[in-house]
Amino acid sequence: MGFIFSKSMKENMKNQQELMLMNARLQLERQLLMQNEMRERQMAMQIAWSREFIKYFGTFFGITAVSLTAGAIKSKKPAFLFPIVPLSFILTYQYDLGYGTLLQRMKDEAEDILETEKSKLQLPRGMITFESLEKARREQSKFFIDK
Repeated sequence: MGFIFSKSMKENMKNQQELMLMNARLQLERQLLMQNEMRERQMAMQIAWSREFIKYFGTFFGITAVSLTAGAIKSKKPAFLFPIVPLSFILTYQYDLGYGTLLQRMKDEAEDILETEKSKLQLPRGMITFESLEKARREQSKFFIDK
């Protein structure tokens, strides 16, 4: 009789372990999906911000370029045109970020770094472990009594 109970308990325990593993896997999948969704939303906000910035900065750049050109022609001093150069770099960068291929080029470069320059990504002293965190906590804690 004890054998029957132990056999059914082992089966129940095995079923529970399988269920726990399945739940853990499902929870991990949900976390990964949520993190990816948050990343996509943040990227969309960055692109939207860049596109909105282009509208305002493009207007500023246009007015400034016309005014500086008119001032350079009127005063016959080409030095008035020099501020257009750095402003055009800013406008071009933001346009490339909002409408161009900058994000794709950045993604390609990041993938290349991950594949070929792995050593540059390593943390000083290696990965953080539970033991190192616990050691630091014990050193900082005034209430911890080591037995």
